[in-house]
Amino acid sequence: MSRTPTAVLFDVDGTLVDSNYLHAVCWWEAFTQAGHDVPMARIHRAIGMGSAQMLDALLPSGRDRDRDAGLKAAHGALYATYWSRQRPLPGATGLLRACKKRGLTVVLASSADAREFAALRAALDADDAIDEATSSADVEHSKPAPDLVQVALNKARVPPDDAVFIGDTVWDVRACGEAGVRCIGLLSGGISRAELLDAGAAEVYDGPAGLLGALSRSILTRG
Repeated sequence: MSRTPTAVLFDVDGTLVDSNYLHAVCWWEAFTQAGHDVPMARIHRAIGMGSAQMLDALLPSGRDRDRDAGLKAAHGALYATYWSRQRPLPGATGLLRACKKRGLTVVLASSADAREFAALRAALDADDAIDEATSSADVEHSKPAPDLVQVALNKARVPPDDAVFIGDTVWDVRACGEAGVRCIGLLSGGISRAELLDAGAAEVYDGPAGLLGALSRSILTRG
């Protein structure tokens, strides 16, 4: 039987903050401005990857890669217009505080850059329940590589068996699999239950509120 965890690692976009579809719209606009016709459904399914991996997955391999930096900058500028209007998902702040109250070390495992992460953290307004956090500056390779999960483990000062990761995409689940960390999937990012389970999620809940309501029955508290 798996050990009861002492730390919980949270993805932020789509897991705690309702931002996945905003990212999809902003990437769609950035691609359109650059002359790339990429359906929004394909973009949405790539959300959660690192931007470099996303561009490789969505754009032709023979593109002018010197323009990739401009695409990333365009997405960042478009997304920044939403920063002040971002909202936590229902139950997100309550889930963070409930985990902290149960004695778990709480780490936000975000690959956002420093300014974007500051906006996400302000939207959550739950610093009293957060022990540590990551940003893009902490990792060399983004999801689905395991770097982000491993950095979050280091910040929590626990081995993989003593942590559970909460995420909303198959990229979260696959990164956890590489790092040897159990993962709970949430449907709040728009990815199906079947896909999250097939990727290796140990449990799946509708969103933060669903997990909060089932906390005492989840692997967060029963191992």
